[in-house]
Amino acid sequence: MSIILNLYRSLSKRLQKTLLNAFIVLSAPVLMSIYIPAIQKTVGHEKTIKIGLLIQDNKSEAARHGAELAIRKANENGGYNGIPFQLVVRSMEGPWGTGSKQAVDLIFQNEVSAILGSTDGRNAHLVEQVAAKTRVVFVSAWSGDPTLAQAFVPWYFSCVPNYLQQADVLIKEIYNRGNKNSVTAVSDSSYDSKLALDCFRKRLKLHGKPEPKVFYYDNVGNELNKTTENIINSGAEGIVLFSRTDASLKIINQVKLRKSQADFYCSLSVMSEREFNDQEWESLESAVLINSGQWFTAGGKDFRLEFFKKYGYNPGPVAAYAFDGMNIIIKALKNSGTTREELQKYLKMNTFYEITGSIKFDDRGNRTDESGMFKVKNGHPTPVER
Repeated sequence: MSIILNLYRSLSKRLQKTLLNAFIVLSAPVLMSIYIPAIQKTVGHEKTIKIGLLIQDNKSEAARHGAELAIRKANENGGYNGIPFQLVVRSMEGPWGTGSKQAVDLIFQNEVSAILGSTDGRNAHLVEQVAAKTRVVFVSAWSGDPTLAQAFVPWYFSCVPNYLQQADVLIKEIYNRGNKNSVTAVSDSSYDSKLALDCFRKRLKLHGKPEPKVFYYDNVGNELNKTTENIINSGAEGIVLFSRTDASLKIINQVKLRKSQADFYCSLSVMSEREFNDQEWESLESAVLINSGQWFTAGGKDFRLEFFKKYGYNPGPVAAYAFDGMNIIIKALKNSGTTREELQKYLKMNTFYEITGSIKFDDRGNRTDESGMFKVKNGHPTPVER
């Protein structure tokens, strides 16, 4: 050993640092396998039961508010055998890889019992990797990235229908019910929007439907105007939007101004942080959107009223899924009791009836029930019969 130490000391400082970093990386799996079992502690011996929330950035208020409301309601009902639940929020904003550090800090510094994530797909993958190594339950409450489930991580669950599932619902509505033959699809440049569009195209091929005309854009003035012009010139009977709220509404308004008779179909991303205001609902008249449930279930209506009373705005799907995701974690903790393994098993084996509908997971952590859809009629969402 002394010979090895002397050789190490004879090296330059830079080479010493390189070798030390390599040792840490290579030995990490071994160290984790030794350390992780030692931190599997019993829930209920703490002053609070901590649950982590990872949000995309510091502006992501809706997810924070949805999770906070679930925590508050749980504590009003006695918490965990009289012990209050505590929400610990961390933002994933920053250089690539920040999300991994925040997830690790939640687990080792804050000692959370589980993690809820309201992030895009790339950041969700980072959290999933940490969950796989630490055996901490990770419930995803926003990204529909289907590749998250393809890693076969037993600690991963998603309470949001993935993009393949959303695509199937859209295809049924557009081609089977709507009898559309000519379809144009539009995406912005974000990771999740492009992935949702790719999933839509894959499912079209699987169902034997024609390839749509596709337009991508950056969310800037001239580029958006050019994209709108291309959409109008495409002569589409149906226009499917895989884009965020502001740009989607601009496209819809511009196309309607040109007296186009095309029908609009919107992925879940079109409505995210907040519910539309009256003017936006009017713009969406006759459009069909993925249903996140908060307008139609009895619990959803109560949730909207409580949310507005507390935060002063009507919640969109981001808040709804964060509320549901936090609720299923809380219910699982209260019923499974002790270890992370028992929490994981309870989530896997049970069905939860929440404001976005019934939530049941398959063996890969996907939500199993099919999304519904709603159509805007007279400025209000109306469920579309399946």
